[in-house]
Amino acid sequence: MSGTKKTPLYERIWQILESARVTAARSVNTAQVVANWLIGREIVEEEQRGSNRAEYGQQLILQLSEQLKRDFGSGYSAQSLFYMRQFYQSYASLVPASKIFHAVRGKSIESSAKEKLHALRGKSDIADIPDALPRKLTVPAVHSVLERCYAPRGESWQPGQIHPNLSWTHYRTLLRVDKTGARAFYEIEAVRNNWSARELERQINSLLYERLALSKDKKGVMRLALKGQTIQRPTDVFKDPVVMEFLGLPESPKLVESNLEQALINNLQVFLLELGKGFAFVSRQERITLDGDHFYIDLVFYHTILKCFVLIDLKVGKLTHQDLGQLQLYVNYYDRERRTKGDNPALGLILCTDKNDAVVRYTLGPDQQKKIFASRYKLYLPTEAELQAEIRRELRLLNMSPKSGRNT
Repeated sequence: MSGTKKTPLYERIWQILESARVTAARSVNTAQVVANWLIGREIVEEEQRGSNRAEYGQQLILQLSEQLKRDFGSGYSAQSLFYMRQFYQSYASLVPASKIFHAVRGKSIESSAKEKLHALRGKSDIADIPDALPRKLTVPAVHSVLERCYAPRGESWQPGQIHPNLSWTHYRTLLRVDKTGARAFYEIEAVRNNWSARELERQINSLLYERLALSKDKKGVMRLALKGQTIQRPTDVFKDPVVMEFLGLPESPKLVESNLEQALINNLQVFLLELGKGFAFVSRQERITLDGDHFYIDLVFYHTILKCFVLIDLKVGKLTHQDLGQLQLYVNYYDRERRTKGDNPALGLILCTDKNDAVVRYTLGPDQQKKIFASRYKLYLPTEAELQAEIRRELRLLNMSPKSGRNT
């Protein structure tokens, strides 16, 4: 049967089984996330009733850990329980209050909670009254909460609420992000781009949010937190700096462009992740011939959102005006010879180790600056302080205020 041609019936059954497998895995992940959130909730509630002293909370978690490890294994270390407590504190609205309310209604609401609910009914929605929820959940109520949280069930998802595509490992990684706006941004992008937990960690480590936010005005930063990265124009696509620590190449003056290019091709999947959504690889070292003279474009991509070709030129040294002129040649050629109906004008990006923004500004005219861009690349993960210093340096050279957008 191994050599038998796959029939349409087999394909349909395969799709059913694969869908069931994915659904089951998501259900298990969601159940684990909700269970850990409920455990964190119980710990916080117990601490608040027992004592506000840090020593009490620490002792409580150590005792719980010893008991849980005996019954459920090593996954309930003291450190894990601390994460669960932090998880509940950071995501107090992860499980909508309405789900818990419906799970416990008529089963475990204490009389005082019932009275409070009746008093507040008509003044506010139940989901907006977390204080009215019971402190204790019965076992049947816990089962009901888990069943209700397997999927959003038609509800509009927002960051801070549970999503079936985010596992416990995702949330553990997100807990490292202190800023609420940044955490919301990473949640949106992880869901939208179906990032694995490892990909999410890499984006956080590379300070993606900071690199996008530091070159935007206040409204632009708010949009990142509310909607994630939105691409409407070329300036929304390119980052500065571009972080390529995944290449494993050392910072060295002996680095040659061919080695850099080959390393990018060898790590194309991660490079596409760093470039951002919408990039599709087309070719490398694409040759163009003009009256017998040959030129080679390092990397060619197509951007599926902006509907245009993106030509990337790699430089291992400081950017020069000759580099800009060469890339302008490539862009002009593509616009005249390769652009087809439905395509927007091509864009060019130079990746270099350093640049002088004044050179960029005086080499390119106002219209050209909308099509040609230059970004520094880093072969290591910069710290947030280093990143902020680079942005301030660029804004100062461009004689721009921090509220203005980035031109190149």
